[in-house]
Amino acid sequence: MSTGTGLSISAFLPFKPEANEDLSGCYADIESSALYRMLPSNAREYVKQSPHLLEYLNIFPVNQYGIPLFFSELGRDAKNIENLNLIYPADGDTFIHILQDPNDVRNYYIPIEPSFLHSVGFLMPAVEARLIDLLDALDTDPITNEERTAVLKKLIREIVYIQEPGTEISADLLGGGGQKTSVKDRIVTFLNTDFSAKKKLDTSEVDRGITRLPDGRIVVTPQEYRALEYMMVRDKIEMGILKPFLSDPYIEDITCDGVGPIFIEHKTFKGLKSVIGFTESSTLDHFVIKMAERIKKPITYRNPVVDATLPDGSRINIVYGSDISRHGSNFTIRKVNEEPLSILHLISSKTCDYMVAAYLWICLEFGMSLFVSGETASGKTTTLNAITTFLPPENKIVTIEDTPELTVPHKNWTREVAKGKGKGEGEGSDVTMFDLLKAALRQRPNQILVGEIRGVEGSVAFSAMQTGHPVMSTFHAASVEKLIQRLCGDPISIPKTHVDNLNIVIIQSAVRRPGGGTVRRMLSINELVGYDPQTQGFSFVEMFHWDPVTDEHVFCGHGSSFLLENKIATLLGIPESKRNEIYFEVEKRAKILQRLNDAGYIRFWDLFHMIAKIKKQGLLKIEV
Repeated sequence: MSTGTGLSISAFLPFKPEANEDLSGCYADIESSALYRMLPSNAREYVKQSPHLLEYLNIFPVNQYGIPLFFSELGRDAKNIENLNLIYPADGDTFIHILQDPNDVRNYYIPIEPSFLHSVGFLMPAVEARLIDLLDALDTDPITNEERTAVLKKLIREIVYIQEPGTEISADLLGGGGQKTSVKDRIVTFLNTDFSAKKKLDTSEVDRGITRLPDGRIVVTPQEYRALEYMMVRDKIEMGILKPFLSDPYIEDITCDGVGPIFIEHKTFKGLKSVIGFTESSTLDHFVIKMAERIKKPITYRNPVVDATLPDGSRINIVYGSDISRHGSNFTIRKVNEEPLSILHLISSKTCDYMVAAYLWICLEFGMSLFVSGETASGKTTTLNAITTFLPPENKIVTIEDTPELTVPHKNWTREVAKGKGKGEGEGSDVTMFDLLKAALRQRPNQILVGEIRGVEGSVAFSAMQTGHPVMSTFHAASVEKLIQRLCGDPISIPKTHVDNLNIVIIQSAVRRPGGGTVRRMLSINELVGYDPQTQGFSFVEMFHWDPVTDEHVFCGHGSSFLLENKIATLLGIPESKRNEIYFEVEKRAKILQRLNDAGYIRFWDLFHMIAKIKKQGLLKIEV
């Protein structure tokens, strides 16, 4: 996606840049840099692979802040670091600098890209003009983004001539492109223009900085070449300035409220403010239009709101124009992990514990229906996805969503996504979750997963439960009572006598701990037992509850579980006199999960494959 060249998308450094040393003679031999020798060993490896990281550290006021800490990955202890000043990799090209802001609750988030200190915008028009000619000559059109990236890099390499440091180009080889400026002059010019956004170079000025060979190739330094290649791929194929944010595995939400900085919610450091932002409404409008086109959801004044999915699966909401958004166009991205969090990840973060997980494991294995309920951003979808590893590996799973978020590890998985009316489509072209849910009942699934129940699809879901199809879903309600009220009221309108087809309700919330941080916790796990027509009340039993004082989950339903004793034990043929033995099975599975965690099978796919292997070996067989 192209954001254009010369747009007012600016980076505002929270410190005054200062050159610690002259790096011009160090590019051929990084190890000769005094700054390089000051770095810890892991940072030196990063700098060798990514020289632009050394360039950034060279303008960073080390004397004031000290050399940043370098992390290969962020552990849970990183959030306890005081006076934040650390760097970690987002992907192969980009690094993230987290820097303390003593005057604000939000600290700085600084993406360090290959193009960060090299303003190659003056080269872009010339490069793009040559690209058009070369692309026209291609025999085949690349289809995938990987193919497009490979072709683009190849063509850029043909367009430029890389002048190595310390070498000269003879006068007879130079075209009429004017004089080259030094790397030092380029950095000074960049810091005085793009960072402050006070002025822009006009076309005649930037043309004077281009040097060409007689064959038309553009002369660039190695640093400019890396920056140019990165920016062309970033802006033409990927998501432009959003690339570092989307590449960072530790980001949960990306928010642009209008003109100003981009804000993020970080898994480790919570709310942060990026040094990248928009300085003009027209620039922001142009950006969101291009972004909507990139995801094939055109946005206009007539249709100013878009809900869609990015190529990586993240959810995005765009609101266009200042008529309905007073601060200008805005967008919010809810990121999804390429690999979902497993139940062991949730246990390590204390969202639940091993006994809770073991209880859910045995209930889901034997076909109980379950809702994960809570407020917005309480982690409902994450939890629902994590517990899919407990579904029998041989089962057929159907997922139904309006925005695809769920990732099911089973091979026999049918993924259905609702479709709204698109531009130019006729009547009847939309396919709702209600339609998909009705269709799913004819597909003979063992489990149906619904992304979220909020409307008439709820009645079909409960009809499915009545006919023996277990259903799992998320729901917006902060308690079991509120959940039942919403189910029985408009627009879902479930008959009260049908509600007890739902077996388990997990109530989850984002809660504040004494240390000031926000954490996600399963507040309770409840069994719906039945409806009393005389009192018109519902009976449910709390199996587990979270104790906010100890931050632990208490198995308060031990010995009184309706599902374990009356449903699952009956399915297993356990005689009534021995039904208490079902609780030993919960304890056994809790120990299995703990051993899998200790053995390192923590990740989503690894855990699923190990659970499948354990089941195949007969280790989950319950002795009667």
